Amino acid sequence: MTIYCIAPNYLIRQLPGRLARALVAETRADSAGVLRALHPLTRPRLPSGVDEPGHWPWHDVHAHALILTGRLDEADAFLTPHERLAEKREHVSARARLASARGRLLGARNDLAGATAAFDEARELIATLPLRYDRARIDFAHGQTLRRLGRRARADTALTAAREGFATLGAATYVARCDRELKAGGVHVPRADHGDLTPQEEAVVQLVSRGLSNREAAAELFLSVKTVQYHLTRVYGKLGIRSRTELAARRNPDGPRTGD
Repeated sequence: MTIYCIAPNYLIRQLPGRLARALVAETRADSAGVLRALHPLTRPRLPSGVDEPGHWPWHDVHAHALILTGRLDEADAFLTPHERLAEKREHVSARARLASARGRLLGARNDLAGATAAFDEARELIATLPLRYDRARIDFAHGQTLRRLGRRARADTALTAAREGFATLGAATYVARCDRELKAGGVHVPRADHGDLTPQEEAVVQLVSRGLSNREAAAELFLSVKTVQYHLTRVYGKLGIRSRTELAARRNPDGPRTGD
């Protein structure tokens, strides 16, 4: 087995590009891509400044990706020392970002009270700073977490705030993600008639018909892979089709076909 070592100085030169790739992957709901981009930064004995709060804001991005890929214990162990350092340095924006990741982690462990407290702290901290993108990211993570915990009305409020924040910044990809989350929540969507797709089924269809795998759609919508498969099975029955290829053809008659 070949082991590759990245020299400290070379890692520093790589760092901006790696963080940029991680943020693009996060925007696309590609948590595995986030982890690949940031993996070299998780090694021991990093160059001075890489882990200093505020110098390179990658820690919360990495933590969110760990949580979204189900690596909860790893995320907990990763977050703890960075939370302590941000608290020691009294770095407000780093504390806010890390509190948001902590809230998502607690939500993934079904701790609604803990998640709510963490997101409230994140929102309170970020409110003192002119960081609109970070504020929208916090609201988005909060909304996803609340929807996963079945608090659809509260999720709708957080996701609407996130959508408004992203819209003012022209962050079209995140606006589209907020729209899918809001539709999946179904709070302000008219109840479907018999035979029509439910809001969550419709959200799954939109992603799968674009070529996303069940796992990718599950990560985007913060659902389990089994839940996505369940919705697809119901969709096939309602639409009288048997495959993802037929679904893609139904939704995108002039677009590329997806594999089954």
